[in-house]
Amino acid sequence: MNICDVAIIGAGPYGLSAAAHLSAIKNLDVRIFGEPMSFWSECMPTGMYLRSNYTATEIADPHHSLTLGAYQAATGCTVSTPVPLDRFIDYGLWYQRSAVPHVDRRLVSRVATDPRGFRLTVGDTGETIYSRRVVVAAGIGSFPRRPTLFQGMPGPLVSHTSEHREFRRFAGKTVLIVGGGQSALESAALLRECGAEAEVIARSGHIHWLQGALSKTLHHRLGKTTRRLLYAPTDVGPAGVSQLVARPDLLKYLPRGVRNTLWMRCIRPAGARWLVHRLQGVPVRLGRSVVSAAISGGRVSLRLDDDSPRVVDHVLLGTGYRVDISRYGFFSPELSGRIHRANGYPLLGEGLETSVPGLHILGAPAAWSYGPLMQFVSGARYASLALSRRISRGARR
Repeated sequence: MNICDVAIIGAGPYGLSAAAHLSAIKNLDVRIFGEPMSFWSECMPTGMYLRSNYTATEIADPHHSLTLGAYQAATGCTVSTPVPLDRFIDYGLWYQRSAVPHVDRRLVSRVATDPRGFRLTVGDTGETIYSRRVVVAAGIGSFPRRPTLFQGMPGPLVSHTSEHREFRRFAGKTVLIVGGGQSALESAALLRECGAEAEVIARSGHIHWLQGALSKTLHHRLGKTTRRLLYAPTDVGPAGVSQLVARPDLLKYLPRGVRNTLWMRCIRPAGARWLVHRLQGVPVRLGRSVVSAAISGGRVSLRLDDDSPRVVDHVLLGTGYRVDISRYGFFSPELSGRIHRANGYPLLGEGLETSVPGLHILGAPAAWSYGPLMQFVSGARYASLALSRRISRGARR
């Protein structure tokens, strides 16, 4: 019978980190499924840079040895700051070859409960694999947020930023970008650099620039020790808040309202300061929103809330993601119905375990229970360690 102790679904930073940590547990049969780094290589545009700092983009491993520095030493590749997307993908693939060489690249199409734990349907042939535990690290690819106004509109005219690997096909075209966060702003810069006529529409009255002029001055004036006290290496959140959200075990004891406030402070729409010069020449309309949209003559006809019209070749939605684990298509209806959740997020206990014993969910869906750190690569260290402790105790029992 094809059976294992733990099956991991997803081979991005969280899945790879979890596999590396769990593989260190003696006599534990761990299998991981999915194409390594696929979301990063298929759903993010060439030329993009990561917003997080250098150390916060490293994928956690149990021996702290698979760092960006080790990658550079082993491959001879140079990693600049900010970290380029393509270099991060290559680093992730190097990490996978070094720590998790046994990745099964087939996709899991179904997960259902079974007396032995869980029953997985894998690959084109529909092979059945039984696992005592399942760890879902499937990322956010299933959760792009598409405002109601644009739902049902054809892909050639309206798309989400996650649907593009490159923007060269928009050269010479007019593109309206909706959103005021990093994805929208960087997409606008890339579109302009590809020869498109780009314009950004954002509801916010201002762009929040990370590491703005005042913040940058204060940061440089702080001593090294003071900076370490105020900012955690995970690089999530402003001064002080950063240290709190880096400790999910403490954060979860705060009242829900306080946690939500801290969450919004960490993930509010923002752009990296190094984008400013790349957006020169790109109109950014703040405090505006689109109130109507229609297809007209093969283009998109829009009207803004100030009654000004726009007719463009394409609308690009930089509107982020909205977690709803029911959109993970591999859960059987019976299993999905047993997962307790809030606003689409699973309610997780110790070791990021759901209300279904033996089913764990890592990454962005864990943010409701464990805070905004789970939405960033740097959160993989906490998640992998917590998962390992929980499974290790179960294995000993």
